[in-house]
Amino acid sequence: MNTPISSSLPTTKKEVEQRGWDELDVILFTGDAYVDHPSFGAAVIGRTLEAQGLKVAIVPQPNWRDDLRDFKKLGKPRLFFGVTAGAMDSMVNKYTANKRLRSDDAYTPDARIDMRPDYPTIVYSNILKELFPDVPVIIGGIEASLRRLSHYDYWQDKLLPSILIPSKADLLVYGAGEKVIVKIAEELQNGQTVSELTDIPQTCYISPLNPPQGDLGQAPQGGTGSPPEGDLGGVGLLFSYEECLKDKKKQAQNFKFIEEESNSMHAVQLIQPIENQVVVVNPPYPPMTTDEIDACYDLPYTRLPHPKYKDKRIPAYEMIRHSVTIHRGCFGGCAFCTISAHQGKFIASRSKASILKEVKAVTQMPDFKGYLSDLGGPSANMYQMQGKDLTICAKCKKPSCIFPKICNNLNADHRPLLELYQAVDKVPGVKKSFIGSGVRYDLLVNPYDDGELNKSARDYTRELIVKHVSGRLKVAPEHTATEVLNHVRKPEFATFYQFKKIFDKINQEENLNQQLVPYFISSLPASTEKAMAELAEITKKLNFHLEQVQDFTPTPMTLSTEIFYTGFHPYTLKPVFTALTKDEKLKQRQYFFWYKQ
Repeated sequence: MNTPISSSLPTTKKEVEQRGWDELDVILFTGDAYVDHPSFGAAVIGRTLEAQGLKVAIVPQPNWRDDLRDFKKLGKPRLFFGVTAGAMDSMVNKYTANKRLRSDDAYTPDARIDMRPDYPTIVYSNILKELFPDVPVIIGGIEASLRRLSHYDYWQDKLLPSILIPSKADLLVYGAGEKVIVKIAEELQNGQTVSELTDIPQTCYISPLNPPQGDLGQAPQGGTGSPPEGDLGGVGLLFSYEECLKDKKKQAQNFKFIEEESNSMHAVQLIQPIENQVVVVNPPYPPMTTDEIDACYDLPYTRLPHPKYKDKRIPAYEMIRHSVTIHRGCFGGCAFCTISAHQGKFIASRSKASILKEVKAVTQMPDFKGYLSDLGGPSANMYQMQGKDLTICAKCKKPSCIFPKICNNLNADHRPLLELYQAVDKVPGVKKSFIGSGVRYDLLVNPYDDGELNKSARDYTRELIVKHVSGRLKVAPEHTATEVLNHVRKPEFATFYQFKKIFDKINQEENLNQQLVPYFISSLPASTEKAMAELAEITKKLNFHLEQVQDFTPTPMTLSTEIFYTGFHPYTLKPVFTALTKDEKLKQRQYFFWYKQ
């Protein structure tokens, strides 16, 4: 599709001049190719700032090896530079669990693997600070978000401080950044300096060591300090980075406190000392309202890669070009997953009207053949779900609403989602809509006290299997061993058996020949060779030739990673076995492939 350059945000001096601009307000740097689509963070932030009347440009995948002309070509922005590593953590994107270089990069034209450095957030930010020391640098995206406090880095095998320290950035935005970045831009336009922006929710910054009264390191036992003036609801003092380096149990205790606050409706401000300063993490904004999330997805995206990538293939774009996101957030709380740490456990759902508007836009794409690849989110079937009594939710800090059992206060009504699927399938031009996101089958087989919830789960399950599966339905039991599943906050494997029985029955009744494809992970916390041997035996009896498998990759700010690094469960401080060495991890992974010679 030939799209004029002016319809995308500018990426070059020439494109800026074509718009008649002689100065930019904000320049964004990203480790990904620039795809003007709501699944790509830099595009979302760029369009959000543009909607505020600001002049915004994006520099995708700048060359950090040469004379740095990509960093200089657009000059100094009036307000700030924004930096993100991209839609994925750069190290997960670049290296396997075995620490080998991957053969492709899905977010780069033609999948080239040499277009971004390790830790682009740090590299880009340092370059900008060197070239333009007087211009604020704001970092965000998943790489920065999950490194906002001390964290274990698997690739360096070290406990590292907040990414604010090595990046030298002025401010860090964690989680979904639309509301935050607009607030930052407003304050800077109103004459505030970046060092004065200390009260913006969902931001982190470095401050001189001057903590509230109380003993440092007490937060994991309940927090100290009296609530400050303003909207911040209290202060939690964490063990210092230096203390965590000396004592892994203190890092584990910190994690428990951080995770509980991340999953609280009314979180406190977190403070972690490091040397002669402190890292301050302000509580997040409340979850986006339907109107707010609609406004984000209704922005004028072209839904296409920038025209400069003509005739080049961007694999990540190929995957999502005909898909639509219907909500954000996930209350699953899986111990190895970064979604709740980044997006939060509270669900922010789009309206049916906004979703249908985007579906209609997809049907107008010249290459659309009638098949939507996904109507989903972090989990496919959490749309519009929340607590029945939100006053109960306001007191809860549990990371999962469905583990160890589904909360009685959760309104797990699948009817709004069912109605949405049916409305989408009536849109002219849509032949079929598939569900590519992961389905939480424990929500479908759970016996609810409310008969209407049971019926909605049954109706949804049948609709899903009969109308929205493209031959194979992928689900994620992750493991078969109860002890492992308990450690990673996943339901008993018996729940998978229940769902498989329903899946097979519906296939038989509807004369379908579909496959149920389970996803498993080796080397999870508490997974021993014996547990993997049992997994091999169980899946062999089920006649599964496993293909959707991976070795556990420790990523910052997850429970499983804290167990991997510290050796302790942060909630009990009891030792937990985890496969650590390359040899141990390889042995566990081999059990997946019992059917190979």
